[in-house]
Amino acid sequence: MNIIAPAGNFERFYAAIKAGADEIYMGIKGFGARRNADNFTLTEYKEAIDYAHERGTKVLLTLNTVMMDNEIEALYMNLKALYEHGLDAVIVQDMGFFKFVKENFPNLEIHGSTQMTVANHVEANYLKSIGFSRVVLPREMSYEEIKSIREKTDIELEIFVSGSICISYSGNCYMSSFIGGRSGNRGMCAQPCRKTYKTEDGEEGYLLSPKDQFLGFEEVQKLKEIGVESIKLEGRMKDPNYVFETVSYYKSLIAGVDKEERTSSLFNRGYAKGYFSENRDDLMNSNYASSLGKNIGIVFGKELELEDRVVLGDGILYLSKDFEKLGGGYINKIEIKGKNGFSKEANVGDTIILLQPPKGAKYVFKSYAKEVNDDVESSMKKADKLLDIDMKFEARVGKKAKLEITAINNRNEKVVIDIETENNIELAQKKSTTEEVVKEKLSENGDTTFWAKDIQVTLDENCFIPLSVIKSLKREGTEKLKIKLIESYKRVAPTKQFILTSKEIIVKDPIFSAIVSNKEQEEVLRELGIKKIYQKGYDVAREGNLNEIDLSSKLATNLYQILENNNSMVTLGWNLNITNRYALYQLETIKNLDTVILSPELSYNRIKEIGETRVKKAILGYSRPRGMYIELPLFKNKCEVIENEQGDKFTAIQNELGNTEIYLAKPLNILNDRKYLSEIGISEIVMEFTFENAEEIKEVVERLGVYEAYNYEKGVF
Repeated sequence: MNIIAPAGNFERFYAAIKAGADEIYMGIKGFGARRNADNFTLTEYKEAIDYAHERGTKVLLTLNTVMMDNEIEALYMNLKALYEHGLDAVIVQDMGFFKFVKENFPNLEIHGSTQMTVANHVEANYLKSIGFSRVVLPREMSYEEIKSIREKTDIELEIFVSGSICISYSGNCYMSSFIGGRSGNRGMCAQPCRKTYKTEDGEEGYLLSPKDQFLGFEEVQKLKEIGVESIKLEGRMKDPNYVFETVSYYKSLIAGVDKEERTSSLFNRGYAKGYFSENRDDLMNSNYASSLGKNIGIVFGKELELEDRVVLGDGILYLSKDFEKLGGGYINKIEIKGKNGFSKEANVGDTIILLQPPKGAKYVFKSYAKEVNDDVESSMKKADKLLDIDMKFEARVGKKAKLEITAINNRNEKVVIDIETENNIELAQKKSTTEEVVKEKLSENGDTTFWAKDIQVTLDENCFIPLSVIKSLKREGTEKLKIKLIESYKRVAPTKQFILTSKEIIVKDPIFSAIVSNKEQEEVLRELGIKKIYQKGYDVAREGNLNEIDLSSKLATNLYQILENNNSMVTLGWNLNITNRYALYQLETIKNLDTVILSPELSYNRIKEIGETRVKKAILGYSRPRGMYIELPLFKNKCEVIENEQGDKFTAIQNELGNTEIYLAKPLNILNDRKYLSEIGISEIVMEFTFENAEEIKEVVERLGVYEAYNYEKGVF
């Protein structure tokens, strides 16, 4: 089972490889779901590819955001350069970008990102059928669901095991986009889930902030047993020590070693098992949303009974009863109650005397673990990942000695170097060279990045080979192997570039349609003359709730619902994030697809750029914007109003599946733009109703309501 590790810059990249990561996922500047990470220039990326390939590690390019047409096309030259340099795979979310990559670089592996929310075997099999080689399942999947998918599909599966998680389904979060135009689906999330909120009942805290996920020995063994190919670690913006330690930990677990984890000493906002088990009661942390470290005790006057070991040089934070930061620093003295003098360390159960705890301090957290960090840094300096090689050495008296070195690259291709000595091997005058001596010298690593796994030696009994000749032969062979190995990944891209030109728009006469949440809304709308009415669906079709997905609905709000739909003319919901003509071109191959509701993150100008398409284009004309779709019943009330720090109010509704949907208060409304929408090729204007009553619906349909364009006018970052 492979470990997929993150790298937001070179420091983290080297840390991941030194710890033994099998694959590294990394972004290129300006693109990917972590656009705020340092990321890599094109030149740096090529350098990283060579460094990784020399050590047998794969490099996966993260281009896992939704894209506009011009962005897809602008990526061609960079992607071509990386493809030809040996890039191993690309991770994508956007169905249009998938189509672009598949057509232009047919031999490049494509992985479906977790942002695609492919949560069942039908969707996984569909991705394989169109050319994906791997799918990263959503973090909301339970073990039983993962197991069921594994049994029903042979596409590679990648499972997230460690790191921060979005509370909303990734790829189904619009909160940051609707509030401030910063799209999480485009790598620019402002992290509204990590802010404080309050309910009308007075509950206050980080009500949308989950703990980080951390699966341990038992969970990893389960994934290994059912044949999951890869486990993924998060942390492109975390410290290199965190990356090294976490990769090392999971390497041990995969090898069957149940060791103690130390990741929580390096970054800690609280940890849980995530959605892996059915018990998800401890998933949230409403007390704090940033990394504070480990709680080491509660303050009583100037005394602190330790719940974790401390040493000189540890960093500590003092927190109030509400987890407000009151100060902190590094420990430079340790006074243990009942002992004379000062100590260098104190252990669990010891009571230490605090020098000057701030007024109001209740908790003390260890924010910097000196022992763990020192040990990790020491290990990292000595570590390097080595690529296994096989050697065959042959020496006959009167002939030149030969050395054959073989490596296997990431494409399972043999890379072979054959070299020989300049001079013939002589007869031994005194002591002949033994097989053991040859093996010893050939197995010395020196400064190479290779590990001699198997060495076969064939010698005449009475030959003599100077040690310097063996060393020289090995040095020359490994240097040539390194060059040939890196070159083995290089390839040439097809000469013809696949580009979809924008076709001239045909002016439409758009109809009004509606999405309803209940029968009463449907009755009101029919009385008002709206003929095309859809039933509201669920954003995600999880393996465990497929029987809850309405396959008779003419509105598909997840991929499963359109692939298995019983109707001949189906409309695809706006939550599938369709933003470009390439995605529409790919989707039109689904035989029963008639209309696509475009993403509400598109501006009018971007919609115009898409041009005319075979599939009809619809737009969300009225809606109380849904910011989040969450796989948890977050609040005790089925309808809860929450408010953020800026005074913005949101309505959280628990749906029939027990999931939470969070809606903004101010409705999106562009119904007055009907004439302009007809000119930019829109065939259908959709009104989406959630908890509106009859009077509110009449206000919208008859008087068109209050205009509010959200992203349609300004676009998103």
